[in-house]
Amino acid sequence: MIERPHYFKQLLAFKDTEFIKVITGIRRSGKSALAQMYAEHLLSIGVPETHVIRINFEDFAFHRLKNADALYTYLTEQSPLSGKIYFIFDEIQMVSDWQLVINSLRVNYDSDITITGSNAQMLSGELATHLSGRYIEINVYPLSFAEFLNFKSIDVADALQVQKAFQEYSRYGGFPAVVLSSPDVRDTILGGIYDTVLLNDVAYRSAIRDANILRVLTNYLAANVGQISSVNNIVNTLKSAGISTSIPTISSYLALLENAYLFHRAQRYDLRGKAFLRSKDKFCIADNGLRRAILGGKQPGVGSELENLVYIELLRRGYTVDIGQLDSGTEIDFIARRNGQVTYIQVTYQIPENSTRKTNNLLHIRDNYEKLLITQNYFGNPDIDGIPVINIIDWLVNENDYK
Repeated sequence: MIERPHYFKQLLAFKDTEFIKVITGIRRSGKSALAQMYAEHLLSIGVPETHVIRINFEDFAFHRLKNADALYTYLTEQSPLSGKIYFIFDEIQMVSDWQLVINSLRVNYDSDITITGSNAQMLSGELATHLSGRYIEINVYPLSFAEFLNFKSIDVADALQVQKAFQEYSRYGGFPAVVLSSPDVRDTILGGIYDTVLLNDVAYRSAIRDANILRVLTNYLAANVGQISSVNNIVNTLKSAGISTSIPTISSYLALLENAYLFHRAQRYDLRGKAFLRSKDKFCIADNGLRRAILGGKQPGVGSELENLVYIELLRRGYTVDIGQLDSGTEIDFIARRNGQVTYIQVTYQIPENSTRKTNNLLHIRDNYEKLLITQNYFGNPDIDGIPVINIIDWLVNENDYK
C-alpha cells in the first residue's frame, strides 16, 4: 500500500475530535486506501476491533444498507454499548439520506467518524446544514511527483532516473493503480477509470439519458486543457460538429464533471479591476493520464500538459488558483493564493533565446507578491529580470511548499 503521509497527518490531527473527517476526490485517487490506513492505525494502537466499524458501500455485501433506516438499524446492532466507536464509511453518497445517519451517530454515540466520497455535492445541502462547522474536508489527489518518486524508490539526486520518471508521470499520471501496474496495461486501467467516472459517477447518478454529448464535451475539454473556454464557444463548437445541444445543458454537464472531480475550473481575475470576470474560464483535468485515456493516447501540446501539472499540484498543495488578466491579451497563467499570501506563476515548456515575454507579463504586476516562472527546458540564469526561474522537476519535488 502506498503511504500518503501528507493526508494521513491531516486525519490524525482530527482523531478523537467532534469533527467529521470527509475525504473527497476523484475515484481511484486513494481515498479508500487512506481510510484503510486509518483503520489499521487504530487497531495498531490498541483500539478493539469491535470498536472500528468500517463499511465500503461499493462492496455488494452491504448493498442492503443503502438507505438511512437500514444503515442506522445495522449500526445500532453492531455498535458496542460503551467506549469510543470509530465509524469509517467509504463512498457514503451511495446511501440515500446518509446525512441523517451521520448526524445521528455524532449526536448519539461517543464517536469518531470518517467518510469518503467521490462527489463534491456531498458537502452541500443537508450535510452543510446538519454539520455546519463540524467537519473538515481532506481533498485527495492522484500521487504527486514526489510521492511517485518515493514509491518507485528513486533518489532525487539521480538526475537521469528522475528525468525518466518525469516522462512516465507526465504521460500516465499518478493514479495509484496505474503506478502499480505494468506498462502494457496502464492504458487499459486509465480507460477503465475514465469510463467509471463518466458513466457511473456522472451519467448514471445524474440520470443522463444520452451520454454521447457528455463524452464529446469531455473530449473537447481534454483537447483544450489550459485554453480559455466559454459555454457559448463550447456549444457553438459542438453544433458545428453536428451535435445539437444548448447552453443550459452544457452548463449543467460542466458542473457535473466538476462535482465528480474529473475537471477543475480556474476563473479569470482582473488584476486591475480586482474582480472576477464572467463567462470565460480555464478547465484543467484531474490527471494527465486521464487526458491520455480520453484522447486515445494522443498527447497534444506539451505546454498545456505542463500547465495542467502545475495547476493540479497547486491545488494539491492547498492553494486557491485563478487565472490573471492585466489587459486585453495580457494573461498571467496562475494566481495562487494561500493563507493570505499570493504567488503569480507563469508556465512555459521552454524559454526562447532572448525572449522575455513570459517575465514581462509578471513585471507588469505592480505589487510586491512573489512571482515565479516554471519551465521544463531552461538551464540558464536562475532569474530573468529579477523573476526567479525554476525547472518543473525541481519545483514538483519541493514538498516543503505543502501547507
